[in-house]
Amino acid sequence: MKPLRVALLGCGVVGTQVVRLLEEQRADLAARVGAPLELAGVAVRRPDRVRAGVDPKLLTTDAEGLVTRDDVDIVIEVIGGIEPARSLLLAAMKTGKSVISANKALLAEDGATLFAAARESGADLYYEASVAGAIPLLRPLRESLVGDRVQRVLGIVNGTTNYILDQMDTHGAGFEEALEEAQELGYAEADPTADVEGFDAAAKAAILAQLAFHTPVTAADVHREGITEVSAADVAGAKEMDSVVKLLAICERVPGGDGVDRGVSVRVYPAMIPRSHPLASVREAYNAVFVEAQSAGSLMFYGAGAGGAPTASAILGDLVAVARNKVAGTPGPVEVTYASLPVLPMGETVTRYYVQLDVADRSGVLATVAEEFARNGVSIQAVRQEGSGDDAQLVIVTHRASDAALSATVETLREFDSVRRVASVMRVEGDE
Repeated sequence: MKPLRVALLGCGVVGTQVVRLLEEQRADLAARVGAPLELAGVAVRRPDRVRAGVDPKLLTTDAEGLVTRDDVDIVIEVIGGIEPARSLLLAAMKTGKSVISANKALLAEDGATLFAAARESGADLYYEASVAGAIPLLRPLRESLVGDRVQRVLGIVNGTTNYILDQMDTHGAGFEEALEEAQELGYAEADPTADVEGFDAAAKAAILAQLAFHTPVTAADVHREGITEVSAADVAGAKEMDSVVKLLAICERVPGGDGVDRGVSVRVYPAMIPRSHPLASVREAYNAVFVEAQSAGSLMFYGAGAGGAPTASAILGDLVAVARNKVAGTPGPVEVTYASLPVLPMGETVTRYYVQLDVADRSGVLATVAEEFARNGVSIQAVRQEGSGDDAQLVIVTHRASDAALSATVETLREFDSVRRVASVMRVEGDE
């Protein structure tokens, strides 16, 4: 077989690892694919920069020229962002080239355009590395479980926030201290906004929901809350409940009458989960995702969710799959969003809540607060009072209630003379 020629867009931390693996595993990859894989060129912005293990003769600043070259068969994109990545990938597929991308932001914002281009051109579009690094997660959803009905996807999909929350839980660190340590270790960027504010996890949740439920979901559809407001008191409160705080991505079907789904709920927020839950034991910068399917039951995927080598591993896995399709002359699976289920507003989400109130230490306060919960249809599961005088606190854990009902309750409580401060409101996930 004549060699399959590969163009690489971007040569940063991930790109250099892709080049390394292509060279180190050249013989094995050829045997697995059925044809040799050759690097045709690498598009970069700064060609004068030294990149260990990368032949400078392969570097070019003409990315569009590279992806439309007649001698290129497959394009790998690791530059990130929306543009010029979108235009380059569309140009590649228009000329019949298959595409592999690790670009979660682009797939979450405008995946529909890319999928349509792949269908029209007959090109493959693979993107395993866009969600959980080396963890094989998207292909099971896309292929292995395509004959099943996925009900729920729940997981930790951002290693930076998991490391920070783990340090707060295990070592009693404050948020800023844990963030600084994550930056020193390379787990967090100098500007950590995308991670700590939940943007990264929200993009991944959108991709997961689209695959799991065969319905269009974008990052804008995802309810997003980050971890910047998680305090040491929140972590301590979770410990008292034998729980731990994690930033969770949750995608689930919302059933309606007659077995018909009303829609899907897709959200990202910090929540307490019991220490008995498998996700509670996911430490440091690791990722883990539960998939609950009607017939397959509960499946858990765990591993390194980021980093140059793990992400490159996922990219090479996609490359082998795409190259095999090229050799066989058959395209891979195409995304189908036939369901077109609506993404329901956050107010309709039903879960449990942990609410901590600083209150006046006088008779009747608990009864007044409980009455307000009841008036909004929020049932209290447990309540305890801590401290006395100016340090009196009420800690309330609710049964399952809608987000709208809980929000209305909290807003009214803020106006009570007997409530000095709503110190914490956090959702509680896991079995009641």
